[in-house]
Amino acid sequence: MALTSPAGKGGLTLSPLQHGLLGLAALVAVGGAVIGGVSLFGDPRAAGPRSVLPLAQAGSGEAERISVSDAAVDPMAVTQEDASFYDQVPADGAEAGDPATEGAAADGAQKHALRRPPSPLPKAPFSGYHQPGPMGPLPMVATDGRTVARAYARPFTGDAAKPKIAIIVGGLGFNAGATQAAIDELPPEVTLSFVPYTSGLQTWIDRARARGHEVLLELPMEPFDPETDDTGPQTLMANGSSRENVGKLENLLSRAAGYFGVTNYQGGRFASSGQASAPVAQALKARGLVFVGNAIGARSAFGVEAGRAGLPFSSADRIIDVQRDGNAIDEQLLNLEALALQNGSALGSGFAFPVTIDQIEEWAENLSMRGYVLAPASSVMESRNTRR
Repeated sequence: MALTSPAGKGGLTLSPLQHGLLGLAALVAVGGAVIGGVSLFGDPRAAGPRSVLPLAQAGSGEAERISVSDAAVDPMAVTQEDASFYDQVPADGAEAGDPATEGAAADGAQKHALRRPPSPLPKAPFSGYHQPGPMGPLPMVATDGRTVARAYARPFTGDAAKPKIAIIVGGLGFNAGATQAAIDELPPEVTLSFVPYTSGLQTWIDRARARGHEVLLELPMEPFDPETDDTGPQTLMANGSSRENVGKLENLLSRAAGYFGVTNYQGGRFASSGQASAPVAQALKARGLVFVGNAIGARSAFGVEAGRAGLPFSSADRIIDVQRDGNAIDEQLLNLEALALQNGSALGSGFAFPVTIDQIEEWAENLSMRGYVLAPASSVMESRNTRR
């Protein structure tokens, strides 16, 4: 779940009454059959973007390592193997750092200079939740049983009587302009997910938490077509041994601190193997994390193994930007409203395309007036697990 698109706004402007009518119409349309589709099996077309942009680095351009003992940040060079993952051509022909991209980012920053101050989340890592790992702090369950899933989640402060809708925006870190726009322009209740190979990963997570966003870490998992979908050197493999995959998992998890859970980047082939999924699900459970599936459903082999391991698991009900078009994204957001009205909550995910950020921002402005509440993904997961 990297990216850029020159597409601009194209969303529908609807009155509250029109939104209500469309929401009811969508409710009838989706019905039980649709709910049992993507939420259970996943959407194989939306397992992730099909190309990765060259990195526009944050700060010094070096990755960062956190000491478990004193939380001091020391530079850690990106490995040559990791760096090769960045060397790909942008899907839309726009390079990170070009004048058009930088100008758009500057306009966005000026546009949102007067936004209400966010409610910041404390800087990670927290004492007692980490142990030394291969690349930095590795999450663990605290001695009193508290987990990073609860410690690093954003508390829900909205109206609990309203249907909840959570949105995850992913693919963050590779493109500096898109990442900063997502952090600054999206409401703090929107959950952000980051690519682990990102240079300066901890700095980006710190920025996101300072703006109130809870954070997920993306785990690269083997896709059905590795030649088309490059997932990098630490990809969890369907035919990998338990030792190999858990070793890669610990490498990925120790690259930064402050995320409450993980999600997948690609993973169609990996998630179809119960033998490969079981040790990874068990390791994530043992480290106090949760898993949010992006096109990996509860009936996949990974979903089944997560249930057996007791790993908190939920899957996105909609990938909102399979079509990078404002009207299409708005339609998916309306579908989420209908699902939330029917089930009490809904979870959507998308990527940090400019059009996606714009549509989410506009849609969220009057969400409360339409009878819904924007909630962190962690809150929707908790309410779903409580009902089970």
